[in-house]
Amino acid sequence: MTYPALHMIIDGAPVSGGGRRTHQVVNPATGEMLGALPLADAADLDRALETAARGFRLWRDSTPHQRAAVLQGAARLMMERQEELARIATLEQGKPLAETRVEVLMNVGLFNFYAGETFRLYGRTLVRPAGQRSTISKEPVGPVAAFAPWNFPLGNPGRKLGAPIAAGCSVILKAAEETPASALGVLQCLLDAGLPKEVAQAVFGVPDEVSRHLLGSPIIRKLSFTGSTAVGKHLAKLAAEDCKRTTMEMGGHGPVLVFDDVDVDRVLDTMVPGKYRNAGQVCVSPTRFIVQEDVFERFRDGFAERAARIVVGDGLDAATQMGPMANPRRPDAMERLIGDATAKGATLHTGGERVGNRGFFYKPSVLSEIPLDADIMNEEPFGPVALINPYAGEEAMIAEANRLPYGLAAYAWTPDAKRQRRLAREIESGMLGINTTMIGGADSPFGGVKWSGHGSEDGPEGVEACLVTKAVHEG
Repeated sequence: MTYPALHMIIDGAPVSGGGRRTHQVVNPATGEMLGALPLADAADLDRALETAARGFRLWRDSTPHQRAAVLQGAARLMMERQEELARIATLEQGKPLAETRVEVLMNVGLFNFYAGETFRLYGRTLVRPAGQRSTISKEPVGPVAAFAPWNFPLGNPGRKLGAPIAAGCSVILKAAEETPASALGVLQCLLDAGLPKEVAQAVFGVPDEVSRHLLGSPIIRKLSFTGSTAVGKHLAKLAAEDCKRTTMEMGGHGPVLVFDDVDVDRVLDTMVPGKYRNAGQVCVSPTRFIVQEDVFERFRDGFAERAARIVVGDGLDAATQMGPMANPRRPDAMERLIGDATAKGATLHTGGERVGNRGFFYKPSVLSEIPLDADIMNEEPFGPVALINPYAGEEAMIAEANRLPYGLAAYAWTPDAKRQRRLAREIESGMLGINTTMIGGADSPFGGVKWSGHGSEDGPEGVEACLVTKAVHEG
């Protein structure tokens, strides 16, 4: 397929050329340039803000039927365009086609769910003496600045666009410059489904310039961010200057507690594919495997054997099980982190090196007996590496799971029902999967605690995050 021409979308029109700076979009499987992305200047951002202000005045008065029709229509178009969208995302980001096809389906499910939520934005009436009336209503918060990363090039823009539109807000989307055509494809489905052109804009640019400009404007009433903890903290400070509402989905370092009462092979059959999904470039990726001593060696050896068999290659190849990393920064980070760990005494069982001399491929890797002062045990690796350490029992395992300031996703494997309830109470995370890696869904809130952020996307909570509460009292 031909990679599409790149542009921004402001007031429904494609914006490109005009002497603007550009960013080279690269295919991570080959390292070759796919296209030149125009970057916004201050005038572009001002026009996007002015359009978003008009779009909010228009869309806040739309009916639930109008919002639902747009979301359902966009879902139908994404299904019709599934293969095109999936191939664009694989070209830009690298993950296998099987995974980008699932991303399209994620958006379809989310948009259809949000279409239903437009009819459920309930308020309430309080009991008052005769002649008095008090009502509580939900109103759209206002124009939203939404920042989406590159690791889910279709799913992240879908989350950022779907909730504000369902709530009656306008939105300015700044998706990742590495994966622009995917985000543009999702927005185009909404526009083609009848979304007024003023309601959603897509801009790209130098991230710090764009964020300071948008968040410095009083037009923006809310920030929705997905990305690293360091960047999230910076943006939260900018948003705080104007008391803007925030939804922050930031980094993680997913602990996986494996107890000695499990079927080891069953756990491995689930967790190994889960670890290397999207080459480990997943905020909820299972990363720190906290394994009870009695099953540690079996688990470690079985994990390494399965990891070594994973087929690494171009995501467009049907035989590929793991694609390249998304950009040249990620293999560099793997080499630094794994090198530091082995220098401090960790054992490397498989991987630990690049694949070939073309693109950004890195082997699925397994480390064990990693000292806690190794950088990789404290810094989110965001790559295809599993960290496996032995622990004596439940108390020590829970302590290790909670040791870091991150709290996005956690996992645990045990058939013991009482232990499951203890873990549900004690593990500090926004999401916990017990005997499963399935921790998300269109109807389920997605978000973290501690340094992993606050607020939720998806589910009713995702729309609620784009609403404000108003109390009106009549005497």
